[in-house]
Amino acid sequence: MSDSTAFGAVAAAKAAAALRARAGAHDEPVLGIILGSGLGGLAGRIEDAVAVPFADVPGFPQATVVGHSGRVVVGRLAGRPVVVLAGRFHMYEGHSAPLAGFPVRVLHALGARTLFVSNAAGGIRATFTPGDLMIITDHLNLMFRNPLVGAVEPGDERFPDMSEPYSRALAESLLREATTLGIPMREGVYCGLLGPTYETPAEVRMLATLGADAVGMSTVPEVIVARALGMRVAGVSCITNFASGTTPNPLSHAEVLETTALVAARFEALVERFVTTL
Repeated sequence: MSDSTAFGAVAAAKAAAALRARAGAHDEPVLGIILGSGLGGLAGRIEDAVAVPFADVPGFPQATVVGHSGRVVVGRLAGRPVVVLAGRFHMYEGHSAPLAGFPVRVLHALGARTLFVSNAAGGIRATFTPGDLMIITDHLNLMFRNPLVGAVEPGDERFPDMSEPYSRALAESLLREATTLGIPMREGVYCGLLGPTYETPAEVRMLATLGADAVGMSTVPEVIVARALGMRVAGVSCITNFASGTTPNPLSHAEVLETTALVAARFEALVERFVTTL
């Protein structure tokens, strides 16, 4: 069995069935949410929550990265049915691209047709500062991996259109809700790299030339799978640090988690308002 098939539509249906059995009677989710490093606190706002460890979901490995609790949470956010992944799978952990995108297939199999992705990212654009929230308008896939390589899965588009990977309408909705809440927002292009090393100063200069505003090590495979399935996507990056070479300070994952903790309340309030618009 190829890796793409192992994490394809049949496997997603099996995982979704297991989650339904654990979660009991819940409405189909209006939104699937993936929470990045340090942003898992939103799961604590879920009402009528049923939490299932990743290890209990068929096809899911355990989460290994600090800041990712590794749970699927089913319940209601602001009264709306949602399913939340508190954590994700990264290719730098040794996972394949199809596995990195597999949770999105499971969210889709559970009924979600809209996906909200979040991540911690380094700020490349000179006007960004740690603590900024950036609406993702587009991305660069410099991971040089694609989760759709292999046989076409049932329900997938063979050649997904990526002219609007992140829905403009959803981005406008995020911006409206942020304005209502008094939360300043940035907008920009996210670049996904394989990791796990942070970028060199020369690489950051290259990425800026290529049009990247922020850089991280996730998200892109999930969005590609979502678009292949016809899902609408919205995304927010938490700018946790200045990218390498833009300041004399070294980078660390501890700094990432420290910054996300500071902006968690704003991020959670924004997502809570956003889900009411769906």
